[in-house]
Amino acid sequence: MTEPSSTPKTGLPGSGAPAGKNGRVLIADDQEDVLHALRLLVKGKGYELHAVTSPAAVLEAVHAHEFDVALIDLNYARGTTTGREGLDLLKQLREVDGTLPVVVMTAWGSVEGAVEAIRNGARDFIEKPWDNSRLLATLRAQVELGRALRRTRRLESEKRTSDGSDTGVFIAQSAAMQPVRTIMERVAPSDANVLILGEHGTGKEVVAQRLHAASKRASRPLVTLNVGGLSEGVFESELFGHVKGAFTDARADRVGRFELADGGTLFLDEIANIPLAQQARLLRVLQTGEMERVGSSRTRQVDVRILSATNANLHKEAEEDRFRQDLLFRLNTIEIPLPPLRERAEDIPLLAAHFMEKHAARYGKTIAGLSERAEVALLEYSWPGNVRELDHAIERAVLMAGGDLLDLDDLGLRSSTASSPVRMDRMTLDEVERHVLQRALEKYQGNVNLAAEHLGLSRSALYRRLSRHGLQRGGGETH
Repeated sequence: MTEPSSTPKTGLPGSGAPAGKNGRVLIADDQEDVLHALRLLVKGKGYELHAVTSPAAVLEAVHAHEFDVALIDLNYARGTTTGREGLDLLKQLREVDGTLPVVVMTAWGSVEGAVEAIRNGARDFIEKPWDNSRLLATLRAQVELGRALRRTRRLESEKRTSDGSDTGVFIAQSAAMQPVRTIMERVAPSDANVLILGEHGTGKEVVAQRLHAASKRASRPLVTLNVGGLSEGVFESELFGHVKGAFTDARADRVGRFELADGGTLFLDEIANIPLAQQARLLRVLQTGEMERVGSSRTRQVDVRILSATNANLHKEAEEDRFRQDLLFRLNTIEIPLPPLRERAEDIPLLAAHFMEKHAARYGKTIAGLSERAEVALLEYSWPGNVRELDHAIERAVLMAGGDLLDLDDLGLRSSTASSPVRMDRMTLDEVERHVLQRALEKYQGNVNLAAEHLGLSRSALYRRLSRHGLQRGGGETH
């Protein structure tokens, strides 16, 4: 018997039809009148239906799409009553997808075949002719069961792949951080993809955590993956998962990060380091929500919000053909640039106090605060490692402190300026100006244009001040 002509109109992924609100049902029977009756009953209750007439078509459908429940006949060839075809099919379905609930149908008034089917993994059975109420109740129960099984599997995989990191503190009281706060408040409730930009250690992951926590997806997972640390060989498996036997070490099915984040948020750190060859696969998921595990032809649908981060200039990378322009457009619906810590000095004492409290509690030490020398050093230090370096410096100081105050020597800062900190409150106005000019030139490596722009001066005005203080472009003194 040929496939029913209405099969392509089932609303499966990619068909253009709306998905059934109550679940996707795969029905298999060799009789057209049975399929027609089931189609009228099931689709009328809000299910998305895919009907086939043979075991081979069942396996083809399950390999291509994901279903919430399968309702299969035990007999297909004319004149057969043993149920062997259905039992063999049941075994194959269990191998393809162990979380798919299967309900068997039998028309012969005997429960022997149904009992054997239950022993082989079927979840329930329906006798023909069926009772509509019982059939619908069975489908509802099995759809819920199948979804629960898949949620459990996702949670187990999420625990295995969790890096154990906790949610970072978000302290942003400085003027430099106010634009960041404003953007976050506006975009967090939306589903817009966000690209977070900033130097290493500026807190990009903390921003991602805050965006997720303030979104409508907050009750669903936030899954984090540092794509910069992946070799090209494992990239696809980490993002999309794989099936058993897909490659040498694939000893079992594995759920990828996209499936783990289904309904929630996926944070991709160091996004600029994705191999160019793999960017097309990522783009496809962002465009369609469709993906396949490595080694599988089954298309899976995922609903994921993407947050990504990088310290690279992605626009320049795209211009130089190292990053796909169309992928960049998908990632940066909104961009959030994070300033380095040296440009948000007002936040340094607040961050230091938070880290001090955290590490003192962790190591069981009583710390009252910072010495005056340590406070000045924190404000004068350039913090090339940003907030992450500040966290590590305070942790070291807590461990090294011999009393209840953290001192300069406890911090172990690398910069020579930290060992002899500058006290601006003890300087004359000319001394302060000279110090600021020196710092600006050092920051921009002698580039007068950038230093002038940073200081809000014209180029000629900066040159006059440099001449008055006897400074040269490199920041040193003239002779």
